[in-house]
Amino acid sequence: MRTGTSIGLRSDRGPVLLAAMLATALIAIDSTIISTAVPSIVADIGGFTEFPWLFSCYLLAQAVTVPVYGKLADLFGRRPVLLIGIGVFLVGSVLCGLAWAMPVLIAARVVQGLGAGAIQPMAVTIVGDLYTTAERARVQGYIASVWAMSSVVGPTLGGLLSEYASWRWIFLINVPLCLITAALVVKKFAERVQRGRPRIDVRGSVLLTAGLTLALLAILEGGQAWAWLSPAGIAITGGAVVLLTVFVLVERKAAEPVLPLWVFKRRLLVVSGIIAVGAGAIWLGLSSYVPTYVQVVLGHGPLVAGLAVGALLLGWPAAASQSGRIFLRFGFRVCVVLGTSLAVIGSAFLLTLDEETPVLLVAAFCAFIGLGMGFTVAPTVIASQSSVGWSERGVVTAANMFLRSTGSAVGVAVFGAIANATVGSRISEVAGTAVDPDLLSVAMVRIAAVMVLLAVVMLVAATRIPARIVEQPRTPDGV
Repeated sequence: MRTGTSIGLRSDRGPVLLAAMLATALIAIDSTIISTAVPSIVADIGGFTEFPWLFSCYLLAQAVTVPVYGKLADLFGRRPVLLIGIGVFLVGSVLCGLAWAMPVLIAARVVQGLGAGAIQPMAVTIVGDLYTTAERARVQGYIASVWAMSSVVGPTLGGLLSEYASWRWIFLINVPLCLITAALVVKKFAERVQRGRPRIDVRGSVLLTAGLTLALLAILEGGQAWAWLSPAGIAITGGAVVLLTVFVLVERKAAEPVLPLWVFKRRLLVVSGIIAVGAGAIWLGLSSYVPTYVQVVLGHGPLVAGLAVGALLLGWPAAASQSGRIFLRFGFRVCVVLGTSLAVIGSAFLLTLDEETPVLLVAAFCAFIGLGMGFTVAPTVIASQSSVGWSERGVVTAANMFLRSTGSAVGVAVFGAIANATVGSRISEVAGTAVDPDLLSVAMVRIAAVMVLLAVVMLVAATRIPARIVEQPRTPDGV
């Protein structure tokens, strides 16, 4: 892998940066384009109470594979892992576009998630390898621009396709994007790797996957498909606790653990992880339920709903592009405390939502939260990456992504349980998937209350970020 002193797409590192940006775009667009299509998907193939699984299963598959990909990247390099992820994501996208029922679509989303588990952390890790902390403060503007464009293009395109074509195209459009990204990675990205012998933690991976799956099943279906204290409810919840406990015990003795426990023993990494969990939950909660709220409660179409949630993802990169100036001058702690404070205030604004709230005000609330996330998420990842060397950077980045994805998966499951408990029992049998707007409005406020609590936890964690972080070598050669 070449390194240099110049920054930008025309520099010697420019082609690799462009490849990382395109890889990020795959995930960014997919994250935003589906949110506005949920009502259209449900209207076509049904399954309102199951639709949270479209997000949860994707995020679960992404979360449990991220640590594995991170370990493989530290052994074999970033390039082959990224290409594998792009290939799997492409297959999953095609399967999603061909789905004829909600269970089939959910299964296809699992395949997509398996690919996303490699793409996002590899793009972030490559940037971490390529640039110093000071350089990343500037390069963050390029990565942020991807999210900015996706925040506009994704929801708008999703709304247009859902309203005037078919929701299936929101998945099939990934095919050419995957092919272009893979071609650029193959042609422009070469790296020098000190290879090792792989020792994949199969037991840990299986236990983690099974435990999180049962946990999400208990959260989403408890109180709906079965009573919380019924034999099924107790068995599934207890099974999740047992499997995750055994996972921790296995990881303590594993030679190459899928999720090294030392990650949870370093103060900066623990704090970053807590913030990642909260950020993931809030982000998915907003992008999952704000479009549905705007369409069902406020009565707007998918295109307007997409623009409303797009404000969240527009504020996020806008702040992220400027966060480098703050943490380079005042430190990571000041930057992240600022961001989490904005997230608390923005989440509190959502408590005022009702049937009369103007859609522009909804967009403004989302943009405010996005600003907070922009000053929070990227700086914590950069701080974590800077604190470790090349041989640990893949694992550390993957661990942060794992926790963010887990937070998103568990968060959307909790929010789904709240929504189902509020409106699920009142879905009209005549209308099939019709939802009472008044009840959905109540559910949205209850979801917002949980977001406020999560944002407060993030703020407290931010105050524990170390005042000084010593940067470690970026390359295998110690440079």
